[in-house]
Amino acid sequence: MIDGAHVVLYSRNADADRNFFREVLGFEAVDAGHGWLIFALPPSEAAFHPAVGNERPELYLTCDDLAGTIEELKSRGAHCGTVREERWGQITTLTLPSGGMVGLYQPMHPRPSEHR
Repeated sequence: MIDGAHVVLYSRNADADRNFFREVLGFEAVDAGHGWLIFALPPSEAAFHPAVGNERPELYLTCDDLAGTIEELKSRGAHCGTVREERWGQITTLTLPSGGMVGLYQPMHPRPSEHR
């Protein structure tokens, strides 16, 4: 049976982004060989949104206190975008060292982990 998911993020500077995930975000990792880090992520969920074209998958990290999380990440040198209020939660972006971005949001919708 399926026991997890593996997310792949493409980067123009993979070493810098790996270091950001390890040092700034604090995610634990194992070396899969030759410095190829595989990161442990917090519990996750998946959602399917209607597509207009050929959209790519997106990664959003979640938190229970967006303002507090942003302040903590800024103190570690992270750059966060403007916070937007959406009907499903508050959302911002985290800029990776490579210039890539991942989302960060505080959900206001029910979460699957709450129903386990």
